[in-house]
Amino acid sequence: MSLDPSAAKYLIKGKIRVEGIVDKSDVIGAIFGQTEGLIGEELDLRDLQKSARIGRIEVDIKHVQGKSEGEFTLTSALEKVETVLIASAIESVDRIGPCKAELKIDRVEDIRIAKRKRVVERAKEILAEIMKQAHEEMPDLVEEIRQSVQVEEITYYGKERLPAGPNIDKSDAIIIVEGRNDVVNLLRHGIKNVIAVEGTNISQTIIDLCNEKIATAFVDGDRGGELILRELLQVADIDFVARAPPTREVEELSYKLVMKALKNKIPAEQYLENMGIKKEKKSELGEYEKIFEEVRGQHTAVFLDDEGNEIKRIETEKLIEEVGKTKPKVIVFDGVITQRLLDHAFENKVKKIVATAMGEVTKIPKNIEMLTEKQ
Repeated sequence: MSLDPSAAKYLIKGKIRVEGIVDKSDVIGAIFGQTEGLIGEELDLRDLQKSARIGRIEVDIKHVQGKSEGEFTLTSALEKVETVLIASAIESVDRIGPCKAELKIDRVEDIRIAKRKRVVERAKEILAEIMKQAHEEMPDLVEEIRQSVQVEEITYYGKERLPAGPNIDKSDAIIIVEGRNDVVNLLRHGIKNVIAVEGTNISQTIIDLCNEKIATAFVDGDRGGELILRELLQVADIDFVARAPPTREVEELSYKLVMKALKNKIPAEQYLENMGIKKEKKSELGEYEKIFEEVRGQHTAVFLDDEGNEIKRIETEKLIEEVGKTKPKVIVFDGVITQRLLDHAFENKVKKIVATAMGEVTKIPKNIEMLTEKQ
């Protein structure tokens, strides 16, 4: 009756050296015979093997130049102390058949520890495989879900129903792209303050948004992107310019490339300068620009009525005095608006003052509009 491997606790391993030629059966017979009664009847190897508390003695032996050398193993279901006694008894064998012999125990292994190590190592391998699969599969799954949700977030803005992200109204800054697919790609990457121009004909909705918010034009890195960018810069108040890498389109860029392009955006003025394009600065004086140019450097002020018709022209030094006499609705002059002038203008119901710059003014009447060349 052999020992059930699942019940074994220890494995006894040893080496055999014999001064002569012997076989496996000779070694096994010597072990049984010379250990019988050595450590008590309760530890007799034959009885222990019959009761399956000791396994079969496995012997591997070779003959070399008239001598025998090899190894033996033996499993034990006994407790630790009893097992080492068995091992020690086996070492006492000094003859096999007629030949002098030496049996030396190499080690006694705790099979459970070895098995536990194998279990742990295998568990590590399984865990590593699971983590590898998770690393490969989960990002794709997460990205798929994210894209599905973000595509659902696309809206249509303005009377032209331009494709846009949900945060166009909420954000102080916007990103202007070429088409719907560009909007979808930026939504995938979590950018929600984006709107598309949908062609080279820039709509009034885009122009109005650029006047109200900080606008970044983010276009493809090809000729088409350049043409749309030029159109935008001509008709809208673009603050920054970002480009996709050469020949690449915004709709195909990865998250890293999108973030890199936006991080490297440059002021619109710098882009125009780099391209050798001069953009005419829009005057802040509006309809009064022509009159202001006429009085520039002439120390002259012009009074206008409600209809914008000229009432009279006076020397600038007489401005405050003449305001009370003429009571104009609009004053245009090449000079600095002072607190004293504002006070007199308010008393005489002046509606608008157009000048070079604003001086040190502490109180500005709400019903007087001021336009200055230098902001």
